[in-house]
Amino acid sequence: MPTRSVRLFNRSTWPEARRIADILRKETIGGALLLAAALAALIWANSPWAQTYQDLRAVEAGPAALHLNLDLATWAADGLLAIFFFVAGLELKREFVAGDLRDLRRAVVPVAAAVGGVVVPALVYLAVAGGTAAKGWAIPTATDIAFALAVLAVIGRSLPDALRTFLLTLAVVDDLIAIVIIATFYTAHLSVLPLLAAVVPLAVFAVLVRRGVRAWWLLLPLAFACWALVHASGVHATVAGVLLALTVPVLSRTPPGGTGNGTAERPGPAEHFEHRFRPISAGVAVPVFAFFAAGVGLGGLGGLAGALSDPVAMGIVAGLLVGKPVGILAATWLVARFTRATLDEGLAWIDMAGLAVLAGIGFTVSLLVGELAFGMGAAGAPVKIAVLTGSLAAALLATVILRLRARVHRRIHQSETADLDHDGIPDLYQS
Repeated sequence: MPTRSVRLFNRSTWPEARRIADILRKETIGGALLLAAALAALIWANSPWAQTYQDLRAVEAGPAALHLNLDLATWAADGLLAIFFFVAGLELKREFVAGDLRDLRRAVVPVAAAVGGVVVPALVYLAVAGGTAAKGWAIPTATDIAFALAVLAVIGRSLPDALRTFLLTLAVVDDLIAIVIIATFYTAHLSVLPLLAAVVPLAVFAVLVRRGVRAWWLLLPLAFACWALVHASGVHATVAGVLLALTVPVLSRTPPGGTGNGTAERPGPAEHFEHRFRPISAGVAVPVFAFFAAGVGLGGLGGLAGALSDPVAMGIVAGLLVGKPVGILAATWLVARFTRATLDEGLAWIDMAGLAVLAGIGFTVSLLVGELAFGMGAAGAPVKIAVLTGSLAAALLATVILRLRARVHRRIHQSETADLDHDGIPDLYQS
């Protein structure tokens, strides 16, 4: 009996395609806000009023009795990014429980690519920066999906559905790896008692959401308590966001039509929470973090050149521009080689190269890891400049590569949307 040929980047199912399209639209809007916030921070930090920007970052707020009188920059990194990782956790769980990635053949490519896109840039960074700066090895390993999709909104509006889905899934798996790295390698001190205490509100939260409770006045205090205890333990507080997300059921078993003895799997609380919190994550949490994290004094062309000549900065730029695409391409090629898979009809490896370079846009999580590794002071300035420079260079290079295949992508896109219209499903890819 002949075996069915395995295809890389074949089309998603129609329900999955609709869901992915909705996510991409929201993340694209968030990416535009992220870029605007980062640009505003850069302009302010290099203006005559630069000190007022630093003063704003240093403003403290929060209850001192709970040891949460944190400055605004820390609130953005530890607090708002917990929302970002909560949404990422929901998306990851949903993909592997009810999405197309339940199929191992679909899951293996983006997962392998994400792993390759973490390992290789870390090795490139270490080779360039040297052992004295080893603590920054994880900075170039993350992909910023909002920033990447904002670029695609400008230069890749006709990119085939399969490639967009691949980029989104890779970034989600990438985020999970990033949070594991942060929790494992960037915890300077660990207080066991608060960490154990965090299990209590986490468990209560899990029980309530599994019982279908959606009351914000009940769930938000539990989520905040879990976050605060994780923060007090010394583990980065964003870990709490992922832990809370993983407790939320993706599917709920209910009788069809509310009657009868049979049961059917229907969307659970995860879809409800993702729908509610994704706009907050993409439209508020990530742009505000970018505003407080991206502001760095460049010091003119001389200062910029001096910062980029720092070994840490060179390692970050090399990791983003070289390590990230090489790792993703190598992992994807190995999967194709050992599974004897072929690219879907109309696609070529140059398309994969364009996506791999685009994945070198490492903004939000890269800045976060940079602050954890080198602090927010003068030592962190070359890190911010390198992340911004490497991400901008990756965006420009990816633009050139993807534009080379724009005509082919447009033809595939027209075929996909024609199929959608034929099946009575609205074209969700036009925005």
